[in-house]
Amino acid sequence: MAKTLITSAPRHTERAVGGTTVVELRGEIDILTAPSLGTRLDDLTAVGLPDLVVDLRGVSFIDCAGLGVLCRARNRVTERHGRLRLVTESNRSKQILRILRGAGLDGVFEMHDHLPGALAAVPDRPPLPQRLGDARP
Repeated sequence: MAKTLITSAPRHTERAVGGTTVVELRGEIDILTAPSLGTRLDDLTAVGLPDLVVDLRGVSFIDCAGLGVLCRARNRVTERHGRLRLVTESNRSKQILRILRGAGLDGVFEMHDHLPGALAAVPDRPPLPQRLGDARP
């Protein structure tokens, strides 16, 4: 008997903290769930000067499709002169940090260990001008 794999978009919550949108993700971000997350991040980065924090502490797995979604969001934010921060608490999300490092993306994103630090942080440098490869047109 064949098994049917049913997956859904990664669970997430959104909230505004001052002028910043915080997206807290939980679960897996993979080839099956990345498209719906990408659509939501596209919506959030469509405005001028987007200010976005993506909290990855509750993410248990991310693959190249998930990395592509994050890179696309980063490109869109950069084009609009906004700001994107990732929260990856080192104790709880070592696997996510390892994947980002392995893909050479840990130095590309503004990363923080804790949500309060990401919200309070003042950028220490202007946004990077280069674009990363888009996951989709």
